[in-house]
Amino acid sequence: MVIGDVPLDPSLFDAQVNVPVMHQVVVAQMAAWRRGTHKAKTRGEVSGGGRKPYRQKGTGRARQGSTRAPHWKGGGVVFGPTPERNYRKKVNKKMRVLALRSALTDRARGGKVAVIEDLSFETPKTKDAVGLLDEIGLAEGKVLVVTDGRHDTVERSFRNLQRVHVLSVDQINVYDILARDWVLFTKDAIEKLQQRSAQSAPTNAKEPAAATTGGESA
Repeated sequence: MVIGDVPLDPSLFDAQVNVPVMHQVVVAQMAAWRRGTHKAKTRGEVSGGGRKPYRQKGTGRARQGSTRAPHWKGGGVVFGPTPERNYRKKVNKKMRVLALRSALTDRARGGKVAVIEDLSFETPKTKDAVGLLDEIGLAEGKVLVVTDGRHDTVERSFRNLQRVHVLSVDQINVYDILARDWVLFTKDAIEKLQQRSAQSAPTNAKEPAAATTGGESA
């Protein structure tokens, strides 16, 4: 059941949209996903090259101690990637909060935020999940489903739909919002999100205008 009218917190859904901050947060998220397992061998790790290729003097050539030196074909790599490299980028808490509010505001102003009274399935069934999305008008486009917690039947019902991604409200993030066309909240999830936002609201926050009604329901 889709709720016809749900009050949205203006600080979350009618804030100032800051595109550069959203970009920085998304880049930081994607950088944190990099595992950094790539590696190039140094001259000490490349096999072979233990014997001096030719004598030190008398050949007219430059002296060489190993065929695995970096300037030789098949030699080691200088300053190559190592597994110890950390690609994480630092983003402070205020930037993350601002980026999340910007992303939610962008979807709300575009009429792409929907709220459903409850989301549950007796048994995990993709057919039921597809029918639910069709019923509430989300038959097309990518959908981010936000629940108040982990629900095994919900996750298993949607996991075969590539265009649908399920998150608990504690996992909501900027990348997943911007990567989907719609954001579908359960009533408990949106209340929990707004309560958390009210508790962490900065004291010097600028009072935004009233929330628009375009994104309150599907």
